Amino acid sequence: MSLRHMENLPLHHPSPPGAQRLSWKRWLLYSLIAFLLFLYFSALLFTLLSSKTVNETCVAKFGPSPSKWQMASAKPSCVKKRADWKLEILEKGLYVIYGQVAPNTSYKEPAPFEVRLRKNENIIQTLTDNIKIQNVGGTYELHAGDVIDLIFNSEHQVLENSTYWGILMLATPPLHFLES
Repeated sequence: MSLRHMENLPLHHPSPPGAQRLSWKRWLLYSLIAFLLFLYFSALLFTLLSSKTVNETCVAKFGPSPSKWQMASAKPSCVKKRADWKLEILEKGLYVIYGQVAPNTSYKEPAPFEVRLRKNENIIQTLTDNIKIQNVGGTYELHAGDVIDLIFNSEHQVLENSTYWGILMLATPPLHFLES
């Protein structure tokens, strides 16, 4: 057997015409970006896994009808009723605020339609569409003493029998986060 035909084969495959190989600088840049993304997501995963889930269900909901606060337990440990549409947070943690606002389409007063979700009187979300039912809320880190409320320009702007909001505690921070 002769290996004569092997002598004419190139040792590497040439790149197609016009194609450029990745330079070592670009390869280093892409590797660095991938490494930093890995670190970021690892830290995020560690933070989420180090949070403790809530042992006792802590849920509060106001409305729709009857318009009053409904609590998961008689004395929830994480929130306290302050007034209609208003709660005080008693325990630091990660919370989901959820709700639905149904506008009164027959409302024709001069006050513009505006519904505001507030934390300590600072607006965290505003709804202004008076044509359709809208969702309100999100996921927030809240601290003891924070006051959350849902307010309207006029009580007649919304249909109370179809409007509600509530809060659910998802997790409490680990002890080393409480010290800061």
